[in-house]
Amino acid sequence: MSLFRKLFGSKSDDKEEEVKSGERSKYMPEIKLPIDERFTINFKANGGKFLYCENLDEVFESFNNILSENDWHEKKGLILDKNLKDRFSDSEITSTNTVSESVYFFTTCENLIADDGSLLISSNQIAEKKLKEFPDNFIVFATTSQITANIGEGLRGIKSKNRKKIPTNITTIKHFKSIEEKDFMTYGSSSKNLYLLLLEDL
Repeated sequence: MSLFRKLFGSKSDDKEEEVKSGERSKYMPEIKLPIDERFTINFKANGGKFLYCENLDEVFESFNNILSENDWHEKKGLILDKNLKDRFSDSEITSTNTVSESVYFFTTCENLIADDGSLLISSNQIAEKKLKEFPDNFIVFATTSQITANIGEGLRGIKSKNRKKIPTNITTIKHFKSIEEKDFMTYGSSSKNLYLLLLEDL
């Protein structure tokens, strides 16, 4: 074999390699995507609207774009989290603490679950209220470090962050589009029109 062929390989060798890599046995384990990619795919499949932001300026810009797109600038938004209200104080928010007056709910979440594209929330975000009591429109602010592989991992994270007082009312939001016909799998779930502002923090 010539020196060049050893160094650069032949075209026929490349073709053989391509064929080998394309022929995965059905008995081989599936290639697992990174958790951020899995979350994004499953979240979109659930009907969620996803806005990736590299910095806080992009988060504020995307938030204002959501308000403009839906004509919510003059409408009231429910914000229960004081830290979130302070952080977005420069944005054009007409906020309220009353559910009945609000058109959208602006909140954070505990974790983003990659395996099913759901959002894990607790009494830290929704107090002791049920999801169906909230407006149909949700805007959720989260960071990439909150993505976990599954619910079990998310629950362990909640426990480790809140050692003194574990939050109650822990639930997931999974359906982000209107479900016209409820089937067995979606019965009792509360569907929300949900926007996710995801800030890169890793």
